[in-house]
Amino acid sequence: MTPKKKADKSEGSTKEKNNTVSDTSNKKGKKVSSITDLPGIGPTTASKLIEAGYSTLESIATVSIGELASIGGMGQKTVQKIIESAREALEIDFETAKQVLERRRNLAKITTGSATLDTLFGGGIETGAVTELYGEFRTGKTQLAHQLCVTCQLPVEKGGLRDGDDYPKVVYVDSEGTFRPERIVSMASRWSDDLDVDIILENILHGRAHNSDHQMVLVEKMLKDYLPTENVKLLVVDSLISHFRAEYVGRGTLATRQQKLNQHIHTILRAAEVGNLAVIVTNQVQSKPDQFFGDPTAPVGGHIVAHAAQTRVYLRKSKGERRIARIVDSPLLPESEAIFGLTAEGIVDVQ
Repeated sequence: MTPKKKADKSEGSTKEKNNTVSDTSNKKGKKVSSITDLPGIGPTTASKLIEAGYSTLESIATVSIGELASIGGMGQKTVQKIIESAREALEIDFETAKQVLERRRNLAKITTGSATLDTLFGGGIETGAVTELYGEFRTGKTQLAHQLCVTCQLPVEKGGLRDGDDYPKVVYVDSEGTFRPERIVSMASRWSDDLDVDIILENILHGRAHNSDHQMVLVEKMLKDYLPTENVKLLVVDSLISHFRAEYVGRGTLATRQQKLNQHIHTILRAAEVGNLAVIVTNQVQSKPDQFFGDPTAPVGGHIVAHAAQTRVYLRKSKGERRIARIVDSPLLPESEAIFGLTAEGIVDVQ
């Protein structure tokens, strides 16, 4: 008598098997165009992943095995096959430097409203990357963030991201309560021939973050609910560090704060890459008491924040309405400075 074959539990529980497709051969030869086409993902598992913000092949292909397994309730071998299938469908592989260069030449950039500042940024604020603005109070961080909420909605030929009547959306996560729609209205007056103020205001989604957990939830909600369905092209987090700095005080909480901040930053980075967003994060500063020469001002957040942004910009005050922007770190842009003006109409060139 043939012995009964033991049930294989290495792939997960019975509940897991009911939620996934057991026969992956049914999907062989089928073009993979969505996550429901991936082997191992059934309707129940797909709904779990979509609810958690993993609604595209790109998001599946770039997630870690452990993270996806914890969300979908699947075994690691099943998850590994799903991720590999997503990567194969997207043809993720090495590419030549020439291909990278051609792709980067097609990257969209957002004008700042100042030709001098645009030149400093190599043509404007880059999409698909994180730009950090740090400096003391009244140096123009929040004002520049407001300005980009307006200029990103300009037509492409005017330095914006609007394609015809398809207006881009902006998600503005406000942790300090400094967002002012009145500034949006006054800044938009410069482009009255190209912009409708009411449409601009409708396209800016504002979220007031009341603590660090709430701030993290707002960014995750944008990634899960708005990025797949809305034409989101700009994410602003103003400021990145404020709540973390206030809630985690003293060296005893530093490790916890940095771990939590690192998790938040990686969510922001994933949004920039998956959604090809332009991301602006503002940061506070602190003074180094042991520095006797040079500028003692340094950004808050340590190495976690320092490694996150592709471009770090130090803003400081000058005479009157003048402000100075300095590229501190960038893989492409040289360390250089530009002077711009901060007026009632927003960011402008100065004589």
